Amino acid sequence: QVQLVESGGGSVQPGGSLRLSCVASGLTVWIHDMSWYRQAPGKEREFVSGIDRSGTATYTDSVKGRFTISEDNSKNTVSLQMDSLKPEDTAMYYCKADLRLSGTSVGDFWGQGTQVTVSS
Repeated sequence: QVQLVESGGGSVQPGGSLRLSCVASGLTVWIHDMSWYRQAPGKEREFVSGIDRSGTATYTDSVKGRFTISEDNSKNTVSLQMDSLKPEDTAMYYCKADLRLSGTSVGDFWGQGTQVTVSS
């Protein structure tokens, strides 16, 4: 099994920055990639950014140019640097790990989330 713990959320003003971190423990050798999702009240959970072990990153259009995902494989940690935050970024942010063996999915594991609030 894999356990994920997010941290770094908080309240900031528009234009501010936050850095989220997700630390994985357990069977981390099975992790193929890790991603950040967010969910605002009344909305569906939305993909934000993801990164695989080779460092290939993807972003949803709404955060491209403002958010940067990075990884430290030796520490099993993925971070999301969020700059130029907007009120629309307000949401609960969740870390997800995709576990695979030889390309076959074992399952997805989720953290409990960290709240990000952007308001003036």
